[in-house]
Order: sequence, then C-alpha cells, then structure tokens
Amino acid sequence: MILTGPDIAFEQARGRLTLQPFSGDRVQPNSYDLTLGPTLAYYTGDVLDTRAENPHREIEIPAEGFVLRPDRIYLGSSVEEIGSNHYVPIIRARSGAARLGVFVHVTADLIDIGSVGQCTFQLRAVEPVRVYAGDRLAQVTFWGVQGDIVLYDGKYQGSRGPQPSRIHQDAAAQVTA
Repeated sequence: MILTGPDIAFEQARGRLTLQPFSGDRVQPNSYDLTLGPTLAYYTGDVLDTRAENPHREIEIPAEGFVLRPDRIYLGSSVEEIGSNHYVPIIRARSGAARLGVFVHVTADLIDIGSVGQCTFQLRAVEPVRVYAGDRLAQVTFWGVQGDIVLYDGKYQGSRGPQPSRIHQDAAAQVTA
C-alpha cells in the first residue's frame, strides 16, 4: 500500500515519518518532492573497487549550476532528512528530471525502514545536463509494511550530505568474522 499525498502530510504531522524541512507545496498525489543539496561528490579513481575505499572529491554546486557529464556517476543528497519507523521510503526521479535523461537513484531506490537521514542521490545523466542546488529532482513515496518490523541500524544511518559507497566495509566485516 502506497500513501497518498494527503496521507504523507498527515503521517508527517503525526511524527510517523520524517520529512524535514517539510513544505505543503511539495506534496504530490502519491509522493513528496525532494530537492538537491548544495554539494556533489564524484569518484576520482580510474577503476572503482568494491573491496577498497574509493577516492572521491566533493564540490559545492556554483550559482550558475553544474553540468553532469554522461561518463560518470555523481553523488548528491536531498536537502530534506527523510525516514520512517512505520513505512518504507522509495526514492525515484521526478518525471521532469527523467525526461531530461537524469537518473536520480540509479538502482538503490529502497530506503530501509528505520533509516533516517539525508538521502544520497546516485545521479547519472544520459547527456550533459546542468543542475542547480535546490532543484526538485527526486520524489519519495512511502509504502506500508507487512510482518515484523526490524529497524535499520546500518552504516549509512544519520547521513548528511552525499555519502560515497561503504561496500568495502562489508568485505572487511566478512574477513574478521
């Protein structure tokens, strides 16, 4: 079951989901619009490695915007802190961004129940696209759950700003186990 826009606003007011800052004009029929924060990150290595921390660079998006190139993945973040202990958030591009060829949450669109923080966007452009801090690029939907709830307590809990991959920590944990 997906929450409707009015239900999203109601559940946010009740404290059953987090959307901060919250603005009523961002409530859509079945979603809530998320805005791009002021910082982007991108990896600087020639080959990305799942077993190592990958070097990356962070930049502030200038007032004139920043052009996403098609040959790399960029990490941005939502301005909004999102999450819920009662619903599962799913992040997707808004249709306007998608129609420009911008993938906002490349494949990891599900946010675990109990995870609260700014959402890292995995931005990929099909062709060069200029983006600006504050652009409404993404939307979040909230889905009901069935069964026992186990709240997320992982390595990205409480994220602020774009977060590079920490998949290498999974391999390190396997070695020490």
